[in-house]
Amino acid sequence: MKLIDLNRNGGIGANSMYVQIGELNILIDCGLNPKMAGRLATPDLSLIKDVRLDLIIVTHCHLDHIGSLPVAMRQHPNTPVLMTESSRMLIERMLHNSANVMMRQKEEANIPDYPLFTHDEIDKFAPRIVGLSFGHVKKIRSANGQDEIDLLFHRAGHVAGAAAVEIHHKHRHFFFSGDVLFENQRTLLGAQFPSGHFDTICIETTRGTTERPIGKERINEVNRLITSINDTIQRDSSFLLPVFALGRMQEVLSILHDARKFGRLVECPIFAAGLGMDLADYFDEISRKTKDVQFSRSVIKELKIKPAPRKLVAGEDPKQNALYIISSGMLVERTPSYTLASGLLGSARNTIGFVGYCDPDTPGGHLLAAKHGDEFLFATANVKTTVSARVERYELSGHADREELLEFAIQSHARAVILTHGDPPARAWFAEQLAIKMPNAKVIDPVPLQTYMV
Repeated sequence: MKLIDLNRNGGIGANSMYVQIGELNILIDCGLNPKMAGRLATPDLSLIKDVRLDLIIVTHCHLDHIGSLPVAMRQHPNTPVLMTESSRMLIERMLHNSANVMMRQKEEANIPDYPLFTHDEIDKFAPRIVGLSFGHVKKIRSANGQDEIDLLFHRAGHVAGAAAVEIHHKHRHFFFSGDVLFENQRTLLGAQFPSGHFDTICIETTRGTTERPIGKERINEVNRLITSINDTIQRDSSFLLPVFALGRMQEVLSILHDARKFGRLVECPIFAAGLGMDLADYFDEISRKTKDVQFSRSVIKELKIKPAPRKLVAGEDPKQNALYIISSGMLVERTPSYTLASGLLGSARNTIGFVGYCDPDTPGGHLLAAKHGDEFLFATANVKTTVSARVERYELSGHADREELLEFAIQSHARAVILTHGDPPARAWFAEQLAIKMPNAKVIDPVPLQTYMV
């Protein structure tokens, strides 16, 4: 197998892997780096511009995995795109939202490259996108008809539709994990990976630097979150939960709904807004049609969710004594959560709680690293304030613990392990552990844009 990591900057961002298996040329994911802008936010697709691409595979619908997909589809106008049925139900909505965001960013930040694709292109490309059910074997032939692979998707947890990819080529077996969560969520079953031997595996490494302390099990963290919300509200203050629109928003709503149903959540106004609320309708449909998720839009009505104020003012505390569930999950600049945080952070009565991964280089990552009493700058909002509010992190990540992924790798007895989707220290932990526990395996932490033969 030949592979090239097309993510220009490595780490987590514009996730995209080009692999050549036999005569077949395959692109796995084609994301967008949320920390970059314009063409620099995309994978470097110039390296495969003249390649006859047989297939594009999408593991799931988060922006860091699909945000440049229409660019690749434009470059390779005859290449089919394969994903799970649930992802197929979500992807057009996610891409249309991305086009809207890029248009707004073009105006606000004067980014001439944006939009990278248009609404018309999304509609034009849509018929090339095919959904496949979990466990169904799909035979893919090379364009010249001289070679073929068998491909199937395995449930990967993480988010609705997320899949790991198993590929059989002649006598060799390959496995690409995608983003993984083995634990069950309120809305979604955990990953269900096959056991046994693979020749080559490619695994995510997101939480390589994060060791889950004893007592931080998911059920305990859910209880701690509910207790913290109750405490904040009972102090006549506000609680901000920055969330990812896809997956995390619906998971949090389900957690709150269960807590309210059993009398564990205090009565208070709950404000929510953005793409995540729109996607609740899609989750409801997926729940009914594919059973991939367990979610009903009725939770929104039963929680009496209110639309978030349309005109949040940077640096201003709305003082609503309320719970806010809004994106972005990493407090990315010019998002509602970023604006609201700039107003809440200066009061010791408020709480800002993170329930998902935060890239260290994002405002959310900076805030988690800050200490109480530090000055904190919301640069694009032109607000400087003191870190007075409580800033908490709850271990409800959509990514697997590092020990679980390490265990999966060990039991695979793979001859080669490829590391992806992780910051350099996270990958380094996996490389060190694999060298000890799989001494005969070849461990590859691919340098971006470099060719490897595996």
